[in-house]
Amino acid sequence: MSIVLIIISVVAAYLLGSIPSSVWYGIGYFGIDVRKQGSGNAGATNTFRVLGKRAGTVVMLIDVMKGWTATCLASMLFYMNEIGETELLVYKILFGIVAIIGHIFPVFVNFKGGKGIATLLGMVLAIHPELASVCITIFILTLVASQYVSLSSILATLAFPVLSWLGLFGHPEPLLIVFGFTMFILVVLTHQKNIVRLLNGNESRVKIFGRSKSQPSHS
Repeated sequence: MSIVLIIISVVAAYLLGSIPSSVWYGIGYFGIDVRKQGSGNAGATNTFRVLGKRAGTVVMLIDVMKGWTATCLASMLFYMNEIGETELLVYKILFGIVAIIGHIFPVFVNFKGGKGIATLLGMVLAIHPELASVCITIFILTLVASQYVSLSSILATLAFPVLSWLGLFGHPEPLLIVFGFTMFILVVLTHQKNIVRLLNGNESRVKIFGRSKSQPSHS
């Protein structure tokens, strides 16, 4: 195993996660900094809220790809024979988590980023696409029913370790279960304000599947 390649991969995963897609896309295409409008969060949800459905979708897909690409760095090391098959899942989780940290604390915009849900989704898609598909379904159904992105994110994230534990797709993998519950705790911590607003009944709704809002003028 090359320690140098591992370190390079960790740095690459962090830099991938740090790409502030909502900020760069908003400023570059609309002349709008999403951190100064809506919830002030530099993530896909606030992009939907501030810039509309099309911009939000672009940002969300980029954020998903960040997590997927960073996680797949482990597969690259595996095919280069730098890590073994038994270590593959460990390094996928490591690089994926580093990418999520990069998204939450991006070096390119003063370490103030989004909440990492789309990047987490990309990571989970790279690790377990079947289970990720179920979680996506839960997210969509919850969002359609409630229009709360925060609630949808929390429930979809919780579903991953629970379904892993129940062995929905084969024998339960302890590492995946521990990882899943750890990510659930992280999501709860990053959504504390949203949870308070949900309990108080004043959380913002996002009509992603409704009629699209008017797009801001391009700069």
